[in-house]
Amino acid sequence: AQLVESGGGLAQPGGSLRLSCVGSGFTFSSYAMSWGRQAPGKGPEWVSGIYSDGSGIWYADSVKGRFTISRDDAKNTVYLEMNSLKPEDTGLYFCARGFSRDRAGSQGTQVTVSS
Repeated sequence: AQLVESGGGLAQPGGSLRLSCVGSGFTFSSYAMSWGRQAPGKGPEWVSGIYSDGSGIWYADSVKGRFTISRDDAKNTVYLEMNSLKPEDTGLYFCARGFSRDRAGSQGTQVTVSS
């Protein structure tokens, strides 16, 4: 199994980014998927997740109303649309599969929010 994230970069406060995570080597549609992040010097924080059938979605309070998770099983991809970005959203963003949150060796994608 493998997960590969992309879409990170530098954004200004108030800006937007869209992250993508492509899965391979497993039946993507059968897995719940999650997004997490880790800021420098801090522990990991799980920010959003979506059930395998898309029926259940959750967000951490820190991103609720600003981030939107979605999935396209035909493309084996889960997305994280991030709007109204804040400097505290800076960090390494990664995806994970299943309720065990297996990162399958994912490297993450860096998001930096700064003016």
